[in-house]
Amino acid sequence: MIFKDTVFHFKKRKRLYLLFPFLYLVLSCTSSENENSETINEQADSLSGAISAPAHLTEMELSMQSQGLVDIQSIDPSIRVDLKYSSTDNFFGKDIYGDSEKAFLQEKPAIALKLAQYLLKKQNPDYSLLVYDAARPLSVQRVLWESLDSIPSRNRKNYVADPEVGSIHNYGCAVDLTIVDLTTNQALDMGTPFDYFGHLAYPRKENQMLNEGKLNQKQVENRLLLRNIMLTTGYGPITSEWWHFNFYPLARAKKTYKIIE
Repeated sequence: MIFKDTVFHFKKRKRLYLLFPFLYLVLSCTSSENENSETINEQADSLSGAISAPAHLTEMELSMQSQGLVDIQSIDPSIRVDLKYSSTDNFFGKDIYGDSEKAFLQEKPAIALKLAQYLLKKQNPDYSLLVYDAARPLSVQRVLWESLDSIPSRNRKNYVADPEVGSIHNYGCAVDLTIVDLTTNQALDMGTPFDYFGHLAYPRKENQMLNEGKLNQKQVENRLLLRNIMLTTGYGPITSEWWHFNFYPLARAKKTYKIIE
């Protein structure tokens, strides 16, 4: 995420859990500190034995692994990864991550993402999640912040989270992603690319953009498909980026995990 981490509050979230009792057992720890924690820990234990060590890791990837984060594709190799900050195809036009190409998350968010992939492919076997960004070291957050030094600090927070406060990405609990159609190898049309800054990318503005003809029905449906899958598995969207989802709000992430250095 580049914008501030502001979480939607969805009143119907509990109803979704009632419709998916298995998911409730596995992921309800996102709603309560103690509730069903043993169940998700069992899931983590069963998955950890299946995680294979990659042949080569960059310095940044080794650092994240040493801090307890897991490579998303070691849990589910079918999830596609295209780190936008390992290229110049991003808002900054700079390669921030260098040779790093693997996406990392804390274990519980990674398990939830595996579940999201399962539900997506159950609906459409030709679709896959495509991850653009996940865990982000604080050192990288500082680089992003300083690269916008031409913008006053009070306004810069509208584009990138202040490293003094931290982003949920910096705790390994946020993911930027879309859906890719495997038959065409193309991402679904969401109305804007990743890292687009403007009302067209705002979930809270979708109805307005649809009514004004700036988004079409299919684009909104594609966003809703992604959003509903992520909501069902315990992630929450934000108001200003269709691609960004938080597993925990910032305060909970800070309480649960150490910041990624």
